[in-house]
Amino acid sequence: MYDGSGRFAVEVGFPTKSGVGGGLLSVVDKEMGIGIYGPSLYSKGNCIAGNVMLKYLSQTFNMHLFHS
Repeated sequence: MYDGSGRFAVEVGFPTKSGVGGGLLSVVDKEMGIGIYGPSLYSKGNCIAGNVMLKYLSQTFNMHLFHS
């Protein structure tokens, strides 16, 4: 997640690896793996749509790694 990793960890709470081409690969412990691709990147070099989608999933389904 490059320079945005700290903020992403706090806001989303999924271990995630990003690629320079716009791909994101996330893991929700003992639940699922999530792969997202979107070519539009924000200033930190990560996929805009993927960040929004992962944050939505985390909040909607209460899957944040650091929250109980």
